[in-house]
Amino acid sequence: MTSKARQQRVESELQRVVAELVSREVKDPRVGMVTITAVQVSPDMGSARVLFVPFGERHSPEEVGEGLRRAAGFLRGEVGRRLGLRHAPRLDFEYDESIERADRLTRLIDHAVRDDQDDPTSGGHSR
Repeated sequence: MTSKARQQRVESELQRVVAELVSREVKDPRVGMVTITAVQVSPDMGSARVLFVPFGERHSPEEVGEGLRRAAGFLRGEVGRRLGLRHAPRLDFEYDESIERADRLTRLIDHAVRDDQDDPTSGGHSR
């Protein structure tokens, strides 16, 4: 198996295990319901960038991120045990803004299309 394939397998397993641990084991009230959207492991497997999106609006993404960072040591140890890794990667939690950006772009496009359809100078062409 190539190192890239191994890296992808580790990323997938890390995402699954971190998501499970966050939902069941992290007791920090700031964390609440969180979706782990992606995990990107460094080529040397020394660190992993964990992207998350909080559910609901009880706590800001910054507060949720702080709660996850406080639990990172515990999560790292559990990840290592559950995946049988001799050296579990350091977990760096980051708010995943891609969903928010995609939503914003979709709204802009919808607005532009509506404006174009309402504009009599557009020649009545719908796209």
